[in-house]
Amino acid sequence: QVQLVESGGGLVQAGGSLRLSCAASGLLFSSYALGWYRQAPGKQRERVATVFTDSSTNYADSAKSRFTISRDNAKKTVYLQMNSLKPEDTSVYYCNVRVGGSDYWGQGTQVTVSS
Repeated sequence: QVQLVESGGGLVQAGGSLRLSCAASGLLFSSYALGWYRQAPGKQRERVATVFTDSSTNYADSAKSRFTISRDNAKKTVYLQMNSLKPEDTSVYYCNVRVGGSDYWGQGTQVTVSS
């Protein structure tokens, strides 16, 4: 079955950087768009960025110019490079893929940005 495993979260000071990774299995990775989402305590989960099968990308306004999503089809991994982090970026970050009309999520990785 489809499995997504995120890694790379942690505690960082404002202005710092982190690189998140999401390793996928159980699907023909190169055939699907993948996304990063985040959810802060008491808030709804929100989309951060999407990378499509042709490696084109789309970002939420909050992520534009600071975050970069990319994919490595050979490694079946999607990345989120986050720069100039702000305290409001503190959230659990999730990887997502939609296969056959069903959404699959990883377990999430915590990102905490201190001021």
